[in-house]
Amino acid sequence: MPNHFHFLLRQERDGGVMEFVRKLCNSYAKYFNTKNGRVGPLFQGEFKAVHMESDEQLVHLSRYIHLNPLVSYITSDLESYTWSSYREFVGLDITKICAKDVVFGHFKSTQDYKSFVSDQEDYGKKLEAIKHQLID
Repeated sequence: MPNHFHFLLRQERDGGVMEFVRKLCNSYAKYFNTKNGRVGPLFQGEFKAVHMESDEQLVHLSRYIHLNPLVSYITSDLESYTWSSYREFVGLDITKICAKDVVFGHFKSTQDYKSFVSDQEDYGKKLEAIKHQLID
């Protein structure tokens, strides 16, 4: 995504997610500023975090994150989009960064997960179109 990113993280200690995001954003801003000869903040505003209350929320959030570049028309093919963990989830990338079992424990197969994600593509695109037509 050109202007934001999503992480699905499990917090293992109090303040762990906040500390991770702070360190990630600070480190990336320093790298980017040095590389591009600039100074000052790179990110705007606070990050948003949502606590998952159920396994159902967890799997739906996983789908939302994976569909985001598709419904935003950043890509037309999730399997070729390299800036997402979707490729790892469906076995096309072997980086092994993600704890897929947390999500995959709710599906019989990788194909079931792929279907779960793709079943919401049209709905997601319609929601995205409506969102851009709303007046604040």
